[in-house]
Amino acid sequence: KAVNELASKSNYQPNAVALSLKQRRSNTIGVIIPEIVHYFFSSVISGIEDVAYDAGFNVIICQSNEKYDREVVNTRTLLANRVDGILVSISKETQNFDHFYKVRDNEVPLVFYDRVVPGFDADQVIVDDLEAAYRATQHLIEGGRKKIAHFAGPQNLLIGQHRKEGYLKAMREAGLGVRNEWIIEADNFEKARIAILNILEEKISIDGLFAVNDLTAIGAMQTLQKRGIKIPDQIAIVGFSDGRLSGITDPALTSVDQHGYEMGTVATELLLKRILADKRDYPFEIKVLNANLVVRGSSVV
Repeated sequence: KAVNELASKSNYQPNAVALSLKQRRSNTIGVIIPEIVHYFFSSVISGIEDVAYDAGFNVIICQSNEKYDREVVNTRTLLANRVDGILVSISKETQNFDHFYKVRDNEVPLVFYDRVVPGFDADQVIVDDLEAAYRATQHLIEGGRKKIAHFAGPQNLLIGQHRKEGYLKAMREAGLGVRNEWIIEADNFEKARIAILNILEEKISIDGLFAVNDLTAIGAMQTLQKRGIKIPDQIAIVGFSDGRLSGITDPALTSVDQHGYEMGTVATELLLKRILADKRDYPFEIKVLNANLVVRGSSVV
């Protein structure tokens, strides 16, 4: 009692590093996120923190800002802080994965969410990007669109590959040809704006657009509207991620809901399960979440 009273009076704080050495656990997990400002990733963080808090774990959040070098530094920082496990969604630039192998060599559990490393043995939480992209493109086709463009993500990322494959699958099944100029790597607002201006300048005819994410779709939509093109009458648009912005555009944006909060909770549950397990050599798990299309005014006349 006397010790506790003195500790309270002197505002004593336990040394977390020392405790982690004694207990062999820091009760802290690390999170590497590409962009905190992205609504999808902020939703993921909310899910992570809720599950971690309920389990008595603290969370250290690092942002790679879509840079490989920063991702490497983030990984080193989390290991230096003796986190019990790491949740990571890789950056757009990442094509070398040595830093993740170092995490594994240090016997620190690792779970990938959304953007994963091909062939890396680890727990994963993803959505079926190919199927979701297929249904999004199919929705445009069912609305009578035949000249559908795809603004794609980086093809070194599996999500970029799978969303493009889903688009191509839907177009081929419908018997629609795909012109090379309809597929453009544009995965943010500014790139979408430039891509649309090029399409208009080169007089490339399209009547639909499936974009790799919502910001890209919104960049395309606003640029088209400034040029007097009506959405969806002349060009129907579908995005991906269903963030808050999708509901406040005019017209509201049709988008694929990735269920970011659920992804965060499931990924954290997988990580904690492995952290707290007596033996960690059980098979790695891949959780595939269903993504549903939320239809709004940007794709329906």
